[in-house]
Amino acid sequence: MNSGTGPDRDPVNPASPASRPGRRAVIGALSGIALAAAGAACGSAEPPARRVRPEARRTEAASSAAHRPRRAGRLFLGTYTSQEGGGSGIGLATYDEATGRITGAGTIGGVSDPSYLALHPSGRTLYAVDEREEGGVTAVALSPGGGHEILGTRGTGGAAPCHLSVHPGGKWLLSANYGSGSVAVHPIDASGALGERTDLVRHTAPPPGPGQDGPHAHQIVTSPDGRHVLAVDLGADTVYTYRLDTKAGTLRQVSYARLRPGAGPRHLAFHPSGRFAYLANELDDTVVVCAYDPGSGRLTPGEPQPTGSGGGANYPAQFVVTRKGRFAFLANRGHDSVARYAVERAGARLRLLGTVAVEGDFPRHLALSPSERLLFTANQKSGSVSVFRVDAGTGALRLAGKPFGAPVAVCALPQGPPVGDTGRGSR
Repeated sequence: MNSGTGPDRDPVNPASPASRPGRRAVIGALSGIALAAAGAACGSAEPPARRVRPEARRTEAASSAAHRPRRAGRLFLGTYTSQEGGGSGIGLATYDEATGRITGAGTIGGVSDPSYLALHPSGRTLYAVDEREEGGVTAVALSPGGGHEILGTRGTGGAAPCHLSVHPGGKWLLSANYGSGSVAVHPIDASGALGERTDLVRHTAPPPGPGQDGPHAHQIVTSPDGRHVLAVDLGADTVYTYRLDTKAGTLRQVSYARLRPGAGPRHLAFHPSGRFAYLANELDDTVVVCAYDPGSGRLTPGEPQPTGSGGGANYPAQFVVTRKGRFAFLANRGHDSVARYAVERAGARLRLLGTVAVEGDFPRHLALSPSERLLFTANQKSGSVSVFRVDAGTGALRLAGKPFGAPVAVCALPQGPPVGDTGRGSR
């Protein structure tokens, strides 16, 4: 996000929503020249958005597929289009599963400030937030050959949406409006397109945490069993639990968990057992293991733990957990590292194993490839994406070459190689 207070808040006055445009301008001014140079050096600067006829798009996609490396997956890159030095839409790239090498593949234009991305469970539709004052969510149809079509945008009913996720059933899109502290629900039709919003819930209680002007919803995610939806609110130092009516598309709050004042909870990730979740606290530079009751949806936070930053200025951003639940990884902005944890006691304990530098500035987002052989970090201030090889036995990370240049990289979302890929080593 930025220097540690939310999607685009001023580190001196983190509670001030009015600081958002100035915040982007300041970051752009500081990093625009470096980003432009990095893009030129890596040959990865995104081309201007352009309209392409469907038949031309299919031809381009076929040509791209013919030259795509075997075992290649897609990589979608989120950015800010309104920020100096930012991108012109959703960045497109491919990555080689064996080497970790990223190759630029153009841009999906026509999407404003797509700072967070999510894929439909089918893999055929990509969703992006439009992190604007009048927030929106955009659906993009993806073709197996590499083409795409924008299906439309719907308003979220709030300001500056910074996170979204698809309910496991694939019929509902959930989004979090950071600026207005609310969460929204949109239906997804058979084509992947979005319908009109079916619910909007604003967080009004408990009162905001220290130094906050109000609620700031930062994440909305479904529990592993699909029974509850959890919304993490940085401004309220609270995680809210809802039940989603999967017929009406409405949310009903069933509980909430309060973090210690000033913690600034940002993102959580579940252990695959569904009985524990790991929470990154942005403002006090800690992580917390939370017990989770699948029946009631109640989350019970444990004691704060270190992030591996060593006590310097650091703003932890996001956790990811391996499928078997053996390791967890945390993005550290400021320390500019990925922290590696061993997951012990069937998910009840995190043990810090160490950190590894991302060789970039401000890793805002991280994601494992579907094979879990690779870990990607989107480094916002350096305008780059780092790729690590992941040791399946130890969770150790090893940088796979130099970071890839990408304008104001704030999200890196990998999609695995196509089904039927016959390259050696494909899944």
